[in-house]
Amino acid sequence: MRDVTSLENGTPRKTGESRLALGGICKTRRHKTGTYRASISDQHPGLQERNLQVWLGEIDENTFHNIDDPNSERREKNIFVGLTNLGATCYVNTFLQVWFHNLELRRSLYKCQNSRAQEHNIDSDYEPQSICEHLQYLFALLQNSNRKYIDPSGLVKALGLDTGQQQDAQEFSNLFLSLLEETLSKEKNPNLQNLIQQQFCGQFFYVTICNQCGRSSTLPSRFYELELNIQGHKNLTECITEFLKEEKLDGENRYFCENCQSKQNATRRIRLHSLPPTLNLQLMRFVFDRQTGLKKKLNTFINFPEQLDMEPFLERKLDQKCVYELSAVLIHRGISAYSGHYIAHVKDALTGDWYKFNDEEIEKMEGKKLQLGIEEDIAETGKTQSRKPKCSKGYHCSRNAYMLVYKLQEEESSDSLRTNVEVPSFLQKLVDQDNHKFEEWCMEMANMRKLSVDKGRAKHEEVKELYDLLPAKDGEPYEFIPLDWLKKWLDDSTATKEIDSSIFLCSHGKLHPDKMGEIKRVSLQAAKLLYERYGGGPRLDGSSLCRDCVSERCRVLRLKKQLDEDYKEISNLVKRMPSSEGYWVGKASLRSWRQLALEQLEEDDDESRHSNGQTNGQGPHTNNKFGLDVSGGAEDETETFNEDIICNHGGLSILEAERKLVSTEVWTKLREYFPKAPEFPHIQEPCRQCLTLEQEEKDNEAVSKMMALDQKNQLLNLFHEKNRPTLIKWPQGTDRLYIVPLFFVEEWRKFIRRPTKSSPVSNVGNSLLLCPHGGFMFTYDSLINGEAQHIALLWPNEWEVISRLFIVDKPIVIHCVRQTTPDSSTTLYTTQPDLCWECRESFLFQQQRDLREYTQATVYIRKVIEDKMTAKDGTPELNACSSEAEEEREELPKVDGDKDPDFSQSQDGAKRMKLNDSCEASAATTSGTSMIKSGGIRRSTRHRKLRGEKALIVSANQTLKELKIQIMHAFSVAPFDQNLSIDGKGLTDDSATLGSLGVIPECIICLKADEPVTDYAAMDDAYQVRMPEEGFKGTGLLGH
Repeated sequence: MRDVTSLENGTPRKTGESRLALGGICKTRRHKTGTYRASISDQHPGLQERNLQVWLGEIDENTFHNIDDPNSERREKNIFVGLTNLGATCYVNTFLQVWFHNLELRRSLYKCQNSRAQEHNIDSDYEPQSICEHLQYLFALLQNSNRKYIDPSGLVKALGLDTGQQQDAQEFSNLFLSLLEETLSKEKNPNLQNLIQQQFCGQFFYVTICNQCGRSSTLPSRFYELELNIQGHKNLTECITEFLKEEKLDGENRYFCENCQSKQNATRRIRLHSLPPTLNLQLMRFVFDRQTGLKKKLNTFINFPEQLDMEPFLERKLDQKCVYELSAVLIHRGISAYSGHYIAHVKDALTGDWYKFNDEEIEKMEGKKLQLGIEEDIAETGKTQSRKPKCSKGYHCSRNAYMLVYKLQEEESSDSLRTNVEVPSFLQKLVDQDNHKFEEWCMEMANMRKLSVDKGRAKHEEVKELYDLLPAKDGEPYEFIPLDWLKKWLDDSTATKEIDSSIFLCSHGKLHPDKMGEIKRVSLQAAKLLYERYGGGPRLDGSSLCRDCVSERCRVLRLKKQLDEDYKEISNLVKRMPSSEGYWVGKASLRSWRQLALEQLEEDDDESRHSNGQTNGQGPHTNNKFGLDVSGGAEDETETFNEDIICNHGGLSILEAERKLVSTEVWTKLREYFPKAPEFPHIQEPCRQCLTLEQEEKDNEAVSKMMALDQKNQLLNLFHEKNRPTLIKWPQGTDRLYIVPLFFVEEWRKFIRRPTKSSPVSNVGNSLLLCPHGGFMFTYDSLINGEAQHIALLWPNEWEVISRLFIVDKPIVIHCVRQTTPDSSTTLYTTQPDLCWECRESFLFQQQRDLREYTQATVYIRKVIEDKMTAKDGTPELNACSSEAEEEREELPKVDGDKDPDFSQSQDGAKRMKLNDSCEASAATTSGTSMIKSGGIRRSTRHRKLRGEKALIVSANQTLKELKIQIMHAFSVAPFDQNLSIDGKGLTDDSATLGSLGVIPECIICLKADEPVTDYAAMDDAYQVRMPEEGFKGTGLLGH
């Protein structure tokens, strides 16, 4: 090998590998005549274009860091402060912004007593406690914070809201105002106690007139918002008119007239009495769908004015003003009631400008006009798209607005006290503290940006300085630098790690030839500067290339080529007429010898690619025709090739079908690849120990057949299940029967059928039926009611045979004692050993507990029509799952020439029984494969599904409502239309768990539907809701 530096700039090409395989190491040298720029472009064109050209030119300082400008988090001039969306809290943010812009509400909240804020030490963080304290602090930040948006998590946490679940916005508004009203009622300032009522509360009367006597009754009622039905209406006036229209009370809804002292037909209407300064109008977009049992959204366009005159809707004219101005529009974007996004359009009471509040983002509308814009764009199919109606001047139209807020129109006032709301000093102190933290954070971010920029500029100068030094010219000293390290050095503007060249070393501690494509040649001067600045090592140059690894690669390539030729030659030789002389080779080895040899070569090649502590030049082929050493990695191969014909004693296998006689010429070639393979000439005799064992096995089989035949003849009726005793009808002529485990009988029958394939049974094992105290676990009643499936009954004469043939640990006898008196005759049944009542009760308790505590169990829902089973419900389903059939099938191996003519077996493995014996036998024993296991007894719970019946997977801690959701998906029956029952007992408590309702595994639940649902499209929302909706249950809005 005269020249190995030809590999210095990359991995050998396939043409070079061909030269190596033909017997010579690649002697060509590909010189780099261009500059370092050309060298990089040749091998890694992206490196120069992506990195070098960038570093050598002018660089934008923003590339030196990934820190956003902290001023992007700063509040813009004349723009309000936003609120962070904590996951699904956009509905909270919209109402907070609307309430913040209610100047009277904000001004009054600032007046609430807050000793905690007034006495707060600015050295610690302020943590509000009550709802008023949270609103005070939040409103003060919204008013004077320097931040672009603030975090409302303190208030959300205090309310106990789930930030990951979107709730009903209307319900939140009602509950929050109710909670705030209750909190303010405890204030000492009387002007604050009725704040919510003064701002939002109006009054109307329910006026009912009896059609019989004409008597009129009036019932006053307060409201905080008017809930307006929008279905079938086009504008707000129609919605209010319908809200106030007259309603007829007749039929079951008749009115009890106190004057007539009986129920009478009547009319009822709502009469508005007084209106609040802030009029909230709820547009009922989210309605209950009776078919699905869920809410759905109405995407109806509603036209509403900027100025609303409520005087026409008042019953009697009042001195108060009734003209309102639109101040806020709350929007829900999305087509479903269970998903979407909430935003708010709010009018600034001071300037009259409109703003869109979208969580953190605040947008000012142009021209002091409300612009709904893309908020009206929702996903619709082509068939259901509806065109937006035209709106007159001063009107707006929306199909996503769900709440309109109107403020009572007031005369323009120059009184600044009515228009300006000042933040109290104790709250401003807290705002200043937060602003100070924000400014410190901005300063810290700016310093981090500057530090990164300074480091980047220094790196920039370093790259430009080293660029001219990097190319290694021909004839001058050079070193190798890892290519990945150079890329990171060019990519990263931050500190670069030290140079690590250890991963490019072979097991000999030198440069591996396969790693040449992962390193780059640079000048000695450049390498010296890089190592001085960044450190690392080991340093590699042209003399570091490992000659041993190059030689190993050449050897492997040559052998791979020779292997193909030898494989063809050996295949042709094996196909010729076999001779009477030669060597024994395993057929499996002969079929896979080429793959085994190739795998060995690949292992040798892999060893040469990785550092494994061995000398890669020492291969596994000593004394072969290539004259190479084989002392290294051949041990694994000699353990496989031709060892398939070695017996356990190290001799030649006695199985002639597994070996083949090959010629001496074939064996000689195979030995070149597997020099340590076991050698067996044609005169080699098979292992004598194996021959002896084979003969002993044949003798043992003959003994087993004789033993099976003898036992079968002595217990013929037990084997054929003929003339079996039963407990229901005690047999005449005996006062006792013996009990053994059914498992023992089944295993014994398997041995009798196939004595050569099954092990003989040596003991009975009655302890399986006894408790730890030695007592019996079953009563006579339990045996005749199903638990007899675990036992087999024996006649006394059969027990004598079994006692003689097998080892019995503990006999179990059941006695029948008949007591006769002149007046009556009674029969008593006793067992020996006696029943252990303590263990029996513990077993029954655990059994009942298992039926109440289960997970992933199967129950069957059977739909009935008019209290009758569905048609053909008595017929099992033809397409019953195969797993059930497989459970019942006892799979028995087929043995040719070993069939018992006295034993007939059905196709599915179940034993046939005589028709007249089937009823009696079922009471005493069952022909199943149930086994008694320690710790409990497995009951047979197999169920035959009927037509119209479906299986569901449930758990004991699952509620009945959750089960109804599953049934809705399976049968398309809404939960409120489901009537469920078990054995005639109705299941009605939706909040109860299935375990508490007595729903046990494998039980049948009958389903009767009040009215079937055929409109599957109406159930789209149902598949978006996996769990029953709980609303604000468990939150602070409901007092937890």
